[in-house]
Amino acid sequence: MDADAIVLERLRYLRGEVDYLKIERDSVRSFRQYAEDVRLKKAVERSLQVAIEACLDIGRHSIALGGFRYPEDNKDVFKVLQEEGVIPADLLPALVDMARFRNLIVHDYARIDDAKVYAILKKHLGDFDEYARAIATYLERQGRDREC
Repeated sequence: MDADAIVLERLRYLRGEVDYLKIERDSVRSFRQYAEDVRLKKAVERSLQVAIEACLDIGRHSIALGGFRYPEDNKDVFKVLQEEGVIPADLLPALVDMARFRNLIVHDYARIDDAKVYAILKKHLGDFDEYARAIATYLERQGRDREC
């Protein structure tokens, strides 16, 4: 599977995770309801982790496609994409926060703050959509550049 195909596959996977998260976002009515539902919390946390991992995979493959500098860490994946004009500068802080959250959920899982997860669920799912649109636009530009 070539890098373009991998990015497209990961974009589809990301879409599925975000669609699931939006269903949960729309069904949960309060922080209390969220905090008391252990199964829901575990599902949302895992889905957010997978969505962020997909974003990182997409970013790394896009970096390879573009021949950009190698990122130093997960946060740097998004910084490289912004430096190269793949993603807009105003999206970078949200993506860096995603990378930090991913590290927390993977490495410091005992300190996960339900309120932070709930806030991401309720207010930040659009960041995934904006990222996916930026990557799709980049891929379209690359396709046009290759055809010239």
